[in-house]
Amino acid sequence: MNKNPVVQIKNLVKDYGTKGFQTKVLKGIDFTIEKDDFIAVMGPSGSGKTTLLNILSTIDQPTMGTVFVDGQEVTRMSNRELSKLRRDKIGFIFQDYNLLDTMTLQDNIALPLSLGGVSGRECVERVEKLARRFGLEEHLKKYPYQLSGGQKQRGATCRALITGPEIIFADEPTGALDSKAGRELLECLRGVNENGQATILMVTHDPFCASYARDVYMLCDGRMICRISRGADRKEFYDRIIDMQTSMGGELSWG
Repeated sequence: MNKNPVVQIKNLVKDYGTKGFQTKVLKGIDFTIEKDDFIAVMGPSGSGKTTLLNILSTIDQPTMGTVFVDGQEVTRMSNRELSKLRRDKIGFIFQDYNLLDTMTLQDNIALPLSLGGVSGRECVERVEKLARRFGLEEHLKKYPYQLSGGQKQRGATCRALITGPEIIFADEPTGALDSKAGRELLECLRGVNENGQATILMVTHDPFCASYARDVYMLCDGRMICRISRGADRKEFYDRIIDMQTSMGGELSWG
């Protein structure tokens, strides 16, 4: 079976601070995300998982190493080229939704299309199609303050998917949700991934959230230390994630 890498990193290093007072956050990571993967990256606080996500999503630059997104070496791209890559190839889901309060949910979801010059009619058609999948068709004319947390996050997910990006980066997507809303969002994410509509990289500290992925990578002290792959049973996968957390040491903070 042919593999199609969407993201590749080689010998990724990230330091913060000035010479002589540097903190090494990432320490030579090699990592590949194939098309249609659903990967969760876990690790204790301070392990470097948010830094890794920021570099992979082109928000931050590495100190050393190479990053390829959709076959393009982003570490050599201009700001204009990076902006185009983010617009066309990358979708983001943030913990705090990042919806615009002055726009309806429909307009929030359609915003990336509007900025790309897509016609109003096509914007509406594409938004309505995604909204049906995420159970939001009755809420499109509402403003964010009229929506529940789960509805806002599903709307943010629709916005991330609306342009048909190569990969979705999700930063603690259930962190601000109750258990029911979080489960609904995870089911939606798993559905679009299994239907071939999204390659997903999710950063989370929550083993329940991670158990919806196909593979979980454990990051500790700036290094990838292991990968756990899901079998047929998600509950068994969840138990193995918990066991790995325990083996990494109960004194580590997973907040």
